[in-house]
Amino acid sequence: MEGSGRDEDARVRLPQLRLDELLEELQSRIDAARGTRDRVHSLLEAVLSVGRELELEQVLHSIVEAAAAVVEAQYAALGVIGPDGKRLSAFHTVGVSEEEIARIGHYPEGHGILGELIRHPEPLRVAKLSDHPASYGFPPHHPPMNTFLGVPIRVRDQVFGNLYLTEKRGGAQFDEEDESVLSTLAVAAGVAIDNARLYEESRQRERWLRANAEITHALMSGSERGTALLLIAERAREITGAALAVVAVPMAGTDSLTVELAIGQGADSHRGLVVPVDGSLLGRAFTAGAPVTSPDIAGDERVFPGPQRLDELGPAVAVPIGSGDSVRGIALLARSADRNPFTEEEIEPLQGFAAQAAVAMELAERRQDAEQIAVLEERDRIARDLHDLAIQRLFATGMTLQSAGRFIEHKEASERVLRAVDDLDETIKIIRSTIFGLRSRAAAGGGATGLRARVVRVVGEAAPLLGFPPSVRMEGLIDTDVPKETADHLVAVLSESLTNIARHARADRADVVLQTDGREVRLTVADNGVGIPSGGRRSGLRNMAERAQQLGGTFDVTGSAGGGTTLLWRVPVGER
Repeated sequence: MEGSGRDEDARVRLPQLRLDELLEELQSRIDAARGTRDRVHSLLEAVLSVGRELELEQVLHSIVEAAAAVVEAQYAALGVIGPDGKRLSAFHTVGVSEEEIARIGHYPEGHGILGELIRHPEPLRVAKLSDHPASYGFPPHHPPMNTFLGVPIRVRDQVFGNLYLTEKRGGAQFDEEDESVLSTLAVAAGVAIDNARLYEESRQRERWLRANAEITHALMSGSERGTALLLIAERAREITGAALAVVAVPMAGTDSLTVELAIGQGADSHRGLVVPVDGSLLGRAFTAGAPVTSPDIAGDERVFPGPQRLDELGPAVAVPIGSGDSVRGIALLARSADRNPFTEEEIEPLQGFAAQAAVAMELAERRQDAEQIAVLEERDRIARDLHDLAIQRLFATGMTLQSAGRFIEHKEASERVLRAVDDLDETIKIIRSTIFGLRSRAAAGGGATGLRARVVRVVGEAAPLLGFPPSVRMEGLIDTDVPKETADHLVAVLSESLTNIARHARADRADVVLQTDGREVRLTVADNGVGIPSGGRRSGLRNMAERAQQLGGTFDVTGSAGGGTTLLWRVPVGER
């Protein structure tokens, strides 16, 4: 009986054990299902979190945070691949403090195992980083890392960057499920990045449209050429994030460009610079009529001659103002050294903006022509009025005084009247000379060939070479009393004088004075530079002296104790 009781108890316990096993298995499957549900829930939350943002930088940061959360990694990073497709241009991290980043130093560029994922954009799991053949080691102060999981992020079939995860919490290894979850997140991340890019492009287009509208309004309201160009340079610099904006235009009669306008970092050292067309970055864009880029303008020998002025600047682009044979200048934009190069998407609206600059210059020139025509018409009216009214009245007054002088018996009174008549005759001659000057300038198209205009043009062209505008003062009937041959020699002497100051004087001031009293013309050019060194080359001064002697005049050079040089060139004027 006892034996049969024990058998019966055994039969009762056996189903109970099987039931416990089944319940345990069921519980484990429920736990696994709950874990999968929680993980799917976490993945969905991560996908939603990266899709909420529209700013690209914030999207990238959200992706890194979400990646670390879904696979329970202590450290996470997103490396953005640069335009060359070989290096990382940006690096976003989670799990490393700012102090640790500062101690580590420069962000990685894509060597070692990070580069392995760039070269082979496929998911990569490593149990121990140091055992991988591509392991590059860690820099000093870098936290220890062993387990590794990396997946690429693709945006429209192009690899945008890579997610790097290390040190799974709890000391566990990354598994296939982690890889699958992270790959799914990477797909969502690619969509979020693409949306952020599209949003940024739309905002950028909106900025360009607003800037175009602002410039169009400025042009239509009659803004000066310089004001319009300044506005164009400012808006282009703001929208592209450039540190320096430069506008260079061709110098008349030379194969050089001069920097007319510069704003931003180091702008003062660029204004007035003269850049040769041949062999320069600006010159290449000018002759080709197409944008020219530089990955590192600070080290580019094609940029500016002389001492380096572009420290701490990096990527740059030179865009022609105008197109084809009507290129009017060059706009140069340079970013700081830590910024990305200019892309085709950025250069395209820049070209449109440069076209606005060409319109600004064209409108300004047309407006100047219209103003010049108005001036010429006014000169012609003044000349007619002087001839028809003033001269006739003065002549009549002179005749009256001359007739009245016969009836004056007092000798001194009679002499005074005769002197008044002579003064009126001299005044009539001056007015006739003025009329001749007004009409000759009108016939010549606004004084383009007059000595006064030629002097102003020479001084203006010398300003970029000097680095400052010289002062100019003119007295007398410059255009009428100075013969053409004398004027040609004078202009050559002035040009040579200003060139010598720019090359040798190291001056920051120059004064040009041109005077004539009808008997001689005097040109004085003075500067506050270092003076003429003893034993220096004198060929330029000798040429000036020979020109004066050829015209029967003199040439003198004097210096002052405080520094500086004064050149006085004087020759007689009259019919030759």
